[in-house]
Amino acid sequence: MSLRIATRGSGLALAQAGQVAEMLGGAELVEVSSDGEPGDKARFVRGVERALLDGEAEIGVHSAKDLPGELTEGLTLAAVPPREDPRDAWVGAGASLDDVPEGARVGTASLRRRAQLLAARPDLEVGELHGNVDTRLRKLAEGEFDAIVLAVAGLRRLGRAEEVAFPIPTEAMTPAAGQGSLVLQVRDGDEAALAAVEGLVDAPALRELTAERAAVALLGATCNSPLGVHASIDPRSSQMRIDAFVGLPDGGEWLRDSVAGDGAEPTLLGAELAKRLLDTGARDLLDRAETWSSRRV
Repeated sequence: MSLRIATRGSGLALAQAGQVAEMLGGAELVEVSSDGEPGDKARFVRGVERALLDGEAEIGVHSAKDLPGELTEGLTLAAVPPREDPRDAWVGAGASLDDVPEGARVGTASLRRRAQLLAARPDLEVGELHGNVDTRLRKLAEGEFDAIVLAVAGLRRLGRAEEVAFPIPTEAMTPAAGQGSLVLQVRDGDEAALAAVEGLVDAPALRELTAERAAVALLGATCNSPLGVHASIDPRSSQMRIDAFVGLPDGGEWLRDSVAGDGAEPTLLGAELAKRLLDTGARDLLDRAETWSSRRV
């Protein structure tokens, strides 16, 4: 069977789809556009999904952290390959968060990153930074910022791991749900495509993603919320730990919590963590963060 993979045309998206094609032993990449798609990061997903539904490709590749909580009718989440490093990367001056020069100007478009940076270092000046990885690195090189924060996984997949000054420990910056993971989609009922990707399923990565997405869904958060959720499975014991951060974008108020339990029950663990957060005021923080975000637009 000749397989076609739908992917966005950015450098990172093509690198990710190319890796999946290699895992499959070869496949044709079909570039789709997200131009003209409304909304937030979910627009990155819609173009790929439309190509699948229209029969232009058999497999869609997404960054898991871009995938909305509610899956599109007619499509199946078919596989989650082995996860790349889920941590955030500091690119620029410094060897640790404590070591970063006082008052450094840091670029990020993520409210999650902004909230955690300012919670740890209120002296930092956090500025808006948009664009693809190359654009962001260029703005850093041109001196617009002293440092920027990107995903370790994206830099590694682009062959640019040497740009990372240091990975930020998850205790200091909880990653976004799904960060470092890819998701493969196929059309409902396409048994040939489903069989083709079946061998790419990584059980620990799938369970971690399941737990993270369960927590996000129950919290009623979006991919723009200042929320971090990170699950990790101990390969020796199959025990899972899930950590979460919810905060205001100015770093002034925040919650952290974690739960641990049987990795075979990821949805239950994600639900337990969400309940604990809601019981301690996470809904109020998320609502106030939404107000803060709408004032910024």
